[in-house]
Amino acid sequence: MQQLITIDQYFFELINVHGHNAVLDWIMPFWREKSTWIPLYIALAGFVGYKYRKASLYFILALALAVGLADTISSKVIKPSVQRLRPCNDPEIKAEVQLLVRCGSGYSFTSSHASNHFAVAAFLSLTLGLHYRRLRLPLYLWAASIALGQVYVGVHYPLDIFIGAILGLIIGNIVAKMYLRLFNTPFYKQQEKAA
Repeated sequence: MQQLITIDQYFFELINVHGHNAVLDWIMPFWREKSTWIPLYIALAGFVGYKYRKASLYFILALALAVGLADTISSKVIKPSVQRLRPCNDPEIKAEVQLLVRCGSGYSFTSSHASNHFAVAAFLSLTLGLHYRRLRLPLYLWAASIALGQVYVGVHYPLDIFIGAILGLIIGNIVAKMYLRLFNTPFYKQQEKAA
C-alpha cells in the first residue's frame, strides 16, 4: 500500500509541481470548474428536448440519476470512509503543492469531479453515442481533461481521479443500460432503424 502511495505522489509531483506552464495555469482553474460547463449542459438539454420531445424527459432524468449516484457514492460514502487528505492539506506534501484554486476542507479520495464527469461521458456515449458515434471519443477526452485538471491545480492525487473515473464509468454504464432497457427510446430505436 505504501508503495502505491509513493507512486501516486510521484505522478502528482510530475503533473502538479513539474508540469506547469503559463497557459495551463490560466486555463485549468477555469476548465475544471463545474460552472464553466453550464452552457454546455443547457445546450445538451435544449438539443435533446428539440430532437426527442417528450421522450427527452426520461433521458435527462436518467442522466441526472447517473451524476447523482456517482457524486453521492464518491462524496458521501467513499470519501468519509477512506479519509485521505487532499495534497494541498497533506502535511507531507503541501509545501511543494502548486495550488491554483481554493484547497477545500473535504477529503481527496475519490475525486467527485472525475466520477461525475465520467458518469456523464459514459451515459452519453451509450445513449447519444449509439446514433452520434463521433461524440464518444470527445466525451471521454473532455472528462479526462477535467479530471486531470484536478491534479494540475493541486486538489487531488492521480489515484483519486483514476478510481473516481472508474466509478463514474461503472455508474454511467449501468444507468445508461437501465435507461435503454426500460424506455428503449429515443436513441436505441433510432439505432435499430439505421442498422
